[in-house]
Amino acid sequence: MPQGAGWLPHGFRLDPHSHVQGQLVYAAVGALATTTERGTWVAPANRVTWTPPGFTHSHRFYGRTDVRLLTVPVGLCGELAPHPSVFAVSPLLREAILALTDDRPRARPGARERLLAVAVDELSDGPEQSLHLPEPDDDRLRAVTDLLHADPARPATLAELGRAAGASERTLSRLFHSELGMSFHRWRTILRIHHALAHLTNGLSVTDTAVACGWSNPSSFIDAFTEVVGQTPGRYQGELRGGPR
Repeated sequence: MPQGAGWLPHGFRLDPHSHVQGQLVYAAVGALATTTERGTWVAPANRVTWTPPGFTHSHRFYGRTDVRLLTVPVGLCGELAPHPSVFAVSPLLREAILALTDDRPRARPGARERLLAVAVDELSDGPEQSLHLPEPDDDRLRAVTDLLHADPARPATLAELGRAAGASERTLSRLFHSELGMSFHRWRTILRIHHALAHLTNGLSVTDTAVACGWSNPSSFIDAFTEVVGQTPGRYQGELRGGPR
C-alpha cells in the first residue's frame, strides 16, 4: 500500500524499507511506531509521522489501525523537516489527510495537488511534537537501555542498572545527556509512555496500564502521559473508541 488507506491488525509490522519520495503515515484509529537508526517515534491518533526521502525505516501498528499513507513529492519535501519527525494533527490537517487517502474521484483538475499543498502548509507551520525515543551507540549505555527495553517497568535506579552493565552511575548519566540529549529519567519515561500507548490502544484500563508500565500510582502516570502526549490517557482512549471524527 504505497499510498492510500487500509485497516491493519494489532501488531502488524512493515519491515525496514525506504522511499525515493517523502511519506506521511497517519493512524486515524489506533497508533503506530516508526523506527529508524536514530531511534523510534510513536504517533497516536492525534499525531502524524513524517519520513523524508532516503531514510530506512520500519513501522509497527498498535490496536486495529486505520492507517493512511500519503506520498509527498520530492519537490515539496524541502518544506518539511529533513529528518524523521512527528507532528500534531490539527483538525484541518486531519481532514486533508483523510480526503487525500480515500478513493473518491476528483473531477476538478489540480484539486489533489492543491489539497496536498494545504497539508504541507499545515505541517510546515506546526511545531514538532515528538514522542522520539533515541537509541545509543555506546556499548555501556546500550546495555542499560536493553535492560529497560526488556522490562520497562523495572524499578531499578541508574546506579543499580550501572552495576549490571559494568558502568558507574556518573558515567551513564553523562552518556544519557551527551548521546541521547536527555536524562535517564526522561528516557525511561518516554519508553514507558511508548508501552502505555500500546496498552491503552489495546484496551487495557488506565490503572492497569500504570501498573504494567512501572508507575507507582495512576495519578503519576496520568501526569506523565499528559505532559508527553498532550492529553490524558482517559481522553486518548475515549477518542480511540469514538473512531474517526
